[in-house]
Amino acid sequence: MKRAGILNRHLAGAIAELGHGHGVLVCDAGMPVPQGPRVVDLAFRAGVPSFAEVLDGLLDEIVVEGATAAYEVREANLEATALLQDRFPELELVSHEKLKELSAGARLVVRTGEARPYANVLLRCGVFF
Repeated sequence: MKRAGILNRHLAGAIAELGHGHGVLVCDAGMPVPQGPRVVDLAFRAGVPSFAEVLDGLLDEIVVEGATAAYEVREANLEATALLQDRFPELELVSHEKLKELSAGARLVVRTGEARPYANVLLRCGVFF
């Protein structure tokens, strides 16, 4: 049994398969999940687990070289905006429609129970060296 880190076997296994350039969409409970990418649905109840909890857990496990979010988050969800700006100083912002299009090319989708709007980010995996 794992001692620490992500204990969910489906998520831990999916993370182990990621490589440089792969996309990981971390999304709220309302984001349409595209056909194609592997999906690990962590949503349990509204707000559980939160976007922040899941994002920080993933950032402890993977190398991220870039991140993209919807610019609508800036007006609709100040908490998610602050979190994203703190974690990703060079965050790329696109329209929510564009983010949904880009999400179709993700390798992995991690759905949270987040119940506040636009708590979504598309991560681009990097390398540790």
